Amino acid sequence: MKSANKILSGLLTCSILIILVVSCKVGPNYVRTSPVLPASYNYDFPSDTTIVNTPWWDLFGDTVLVDLIREGIDNNKNMKLAVARMNEASLAIGIVRAGLYPTVNYGVGGSSTAATGGNNFSHDYNGAFMASYTIDIWGRVNRLEEAALQQYLATEEAYRGLNILLVSQIANAYLMLRDLDNRLVITAKTVETWQTNLSIVNARYKGGFVSEVDLNMAKIQLLEAETAIQTFTRLRIQLENAICLLLGKSPQPVPRGLALQDQKITNVVPVGLPSELIDRRPDILQAERLLHAQTMKIGAAEALRYPSFTITADLGTTLVNPITGFAALGAQILGPLFNMNANKRNVEVEKSRTEQLLYQYEFACLNAIREVEDAMIAVKTYEKEIGLRIEQMKAAKNAENLSWVRYEGGLTSYLEVLDLQRSSFNSQLKASETLQYQLASVVQLYQALGGGWNP
Repeated sequence: MKSANKILSGLLTCSILIILVVSCKVGPNYVRTSPVLPASYNYDFPSDTTIVNTPWWDLFGDTVLVDLIREGIDNNKNMKLAVARMNEASLAIGIVRAGLYPTVNYGVGGSSTAATGGNNFSHDYNGAFMASYTIDIWGRVNRLEEAALQQYLATEEAYRGLNILLVSQIANAYLMLRDLDNRLVITAKTVETWQTNLSIVNARYKGGFVSEVDLNMAKIQLLEAETAIQTFTRLRIQLENAICLLLGKSPQPVPRGLALQDQKITNVVPVGLPSELIDRRPDILQAERLLHAQTMKIGAAEALRYPSFTITADLGTTLVNPITGFAALGAQILGPLFNMNANKRNVEVEKSRTEQLLYQYEFACLNAIREVEDAMIAVKTYEKEIGLRIEQMKAAKNAENLSWVRYEGGLTSYLEVLDLQRSSFNSQLKASETLQYQLASVVQLYQALGGGWNP
């Protein structure tokens, strides 16, 4: 008995010395990587960042759009899924943190024993509390807790990124819807005009002034415009259904606000500096959080290569005679001796995964710069393109009117009239489409900047 006590005392003394002398975290600490980014962008935009962190969709001046965006943020199913993932990651922190504290269990047992050759039974019942505590000498649990925290923060960044994406999707879909509305108006007016033209050509055909070829060409052109109405109607309803999905509700008509031409968003967007994207873009911050978490897992894997120290304490009593009890205190040192370098390879695996996430983080930074540059050139060029489209539309309409006058005067063929009418119709549709692209490019720029959702 004395020998056992000496051994136990020796284990405790040795363990305390280990804790006091060599207790430390193993594995690398996370050091933020500074990716190589350009000092400025290639295009001349204001560098102030104040407006980037405001709800930019308010700048459209369209209260219906703002209401749709708010509804989408509140009800979108993917947003709710992201919140559920955040809750899961938050609970995981508590599970890991539990490893820093002792565990206490209880047990109740009983037995019945019969004497040999007799009918007498003796009964024994006992209850006990068992406590154990594994000391985090090498910081494994601390590393895992920090990793769990960073993974939770990564889900927060994913939620922010989803917010920005959802807002951009709703805004773009709404602008496209207003474009389709505008195209339907243009097409309906064109159908009315071409119906009038057909009536005139039909009267001239009956009077023997034109051939049946002119009459058929007028009919073909009118049918083409009427077909376009069906196409735009179909696309508009399908787009409304897509918007309803973003809003988290079943298909139904979507309310309208300002017309496409009345949207008031500015083309002068403050973009800040490339280096500021690292602290603003949710996808970059998410990639960094995951890199941080993975770096901590290297230390957690490294800790498994060293011995662990566990203290146990048992306290119990017999239920038949509570005065009779027992108590025990123990200590255990457990470490790997031979496992074909499995633990060492696990460390190398975690290092390899960390390297992969480092490359993903660096790619996210470079991709963010590319997306901003793409959006900037889109804003610049669409601003000029819409001006050219408007000039083209005016010229095409004027040519159409002059051609009709020439046709009525017998100075040109109906083929020229048809060609210029189609050109005028297409130029109006193109102008509407380009205006929608111009507004969408501004949305694209805010999305690329990670703006509109101030953390």
